[in-house]
Amino acid sequence: MNASERPAIRFLDRATPPHIMTLVVVTGISALTMNIFLPSLPGMTLFFETDYRLMQLSVSLYLGVSALLQVVIGPISDRNGRRSVMLWTTALFLVATLGTILAPTVGTFLAFRMMQAVVAAGMVLSRAVIRDMVPAEEAASMIGYVTMGMALVPMVGPMIGGVLDEAFGWQANFVLLLVLGVGTFWLIWSDLGETAGGHRARFADQVRQYPALLGSPRFWGYCLAAAFSSGSFFAYLGGAPFVGSEIFHMSPGRLGIYLAAPALGYAVGNFISGRYSVRIGIDRMIVNGTAITAVGMALLTAASAAGIAGPNLFFGAIVSVGLGNGMALPNANAGMLSVRPGLAGTASGLGGAIMIGGGAAVSALAGWALGLGGGATPLAALMLICSVASVAAILFVIRRTRRLGL
Repeated sequence: MNASERPAIRFLDRATPPHIMTLVVVTGISALTMNIFLPSLPGMTLFFETDYRLMQLSVSLYLGVSALLQVVIGPISDRNGRRSVMLWTTALFLVATLGTILAPTVGTFLAFRMMQAVVAAGMVLSRAVIRDMVPAEEAASMIGYVTMGMALVPMVGPMIGGVLDEAFGWQANFVLLLVLGVGTFWLIWSDLGETAGGHRARFADQVRQYPALLGSPRFWGYCLAAAFSSGSFFAYLGGAPFVGSEIFHMSPGRLGIYLAAPALGYAVGNFISGRYSVRIGIDRMIVNGTAITAVGMALLTAASAAGIAGPNLFFGAIVSVGLGNGMALPNANAGMLSVRPGLAGTASGLGGAIMIGGGAAVSALAGWALGLGGGATPLAALMLICSVASVAAILFVIRRTRRLGL
C-alpha cells in the first residue's frame, strides 16, 4: 500500500484508522498493568500472609496466561476484526481489575490477576493494526515510534506505584488501572476504526495457517530473537523487586524509581528504531540492540560476582536491557509479521505468545534462582544467558537470508 492509497486518519472518528496516539494508549495500559504494582510485591506478600515466591506468580502467571491468550487473539482479530476484539478484551480487563481490588485471599487475587492478562490484546493488535496500514520496513519504524511513546508508561509506572503504595496501600495501584481502563475503552470506541480489510477466514482456517508460520525458519529466528531479548527484561521483572527490597533494602518509593531504569534505555532505543530502521534495515538493528544488552549484562554479571554491584551500579546497568530491547523488539516484531503479511494478526499473536510464554518461564526461573542465595548474581547471569541467545538467533536469520538470497 503506497501513501496515496491509504485512507485519511481523523482523530476520534471510528470510520477511519486509529490515530497513533490511540495505539500508544492501548499499548501503554498493557505495559502499565504489567509493572505498576512491582514495588508493592513485598508489602502484598505480608498483606496476604504468603511467601514471596507465591506472590511473584502475579508476574509469571500473568505472563503465561498472556502468552496463551495471544495464540487465539491474533486469529480471532483476523477473522472478526481488530476493533471488536479490543473492545471486548478491554471490558473484561475492567472486570478483572475490580476483582483484584476486592480480592480477600491470595488465590482470588491471582485468579483475577490472570484474567487481567486479556489487556495484552492491546500490544498484539496495535502491531497488527500498524501492519494493516503500512509495509514491513515502515511498520518497524512506526512500531518503534508507538513503543517509544508508551515507554514513558513503564518509566513512571513503578514510581507512581511506589508512591501510591506508601500513601494508600497496594490496592491504589489497581484503582488507578481501573480508572485508566475506563478511559481506554472510551478511546477505542471513539477512535479505533477497523483496519483488517479483505477476506476474513474462519478461526479454524486461521489456526491451520500455524504450520506455515511455524515451519518458517525466518519466523522462528525473529521469534527467538524477540523472546530471548525480552527474556532479559522479564527476568528483571521477576527478580528485581526482590533484589531491591531484600538485598539492597530499598523502600517501596525508592524502589519504584529505580525499577524504571530499563524504561530510560527503552525510550532511547525506540527512538533509534523509529529514526533509523528504514535506513539500515531491521536485521542490523536487531543485531545492534541484542549486542548492547549482552555486553551490559556481561559487565553486570562480572561486577555482581565480584561483590561490587550496589543498587546504583545494578540498576544503572539495567538501562542497557531497555536500550537493547528498544532497538531489537520493534524490528523483530516487524520481521515476524513480514514472513506472511496476509496473516499479520495471526503472526503477531503467535509470535507474541512465544515471546511472552518464554518471558513467563524466565520470570519464574528468576524468582527461583534468587532463592538459592548469592545476592544479585543469579539474576544478572540469567539475563546474560538470555541476551547471548538473542544474538545467536538473529545471526541465524541473517545467515539464512544471505544463503537464500532474500
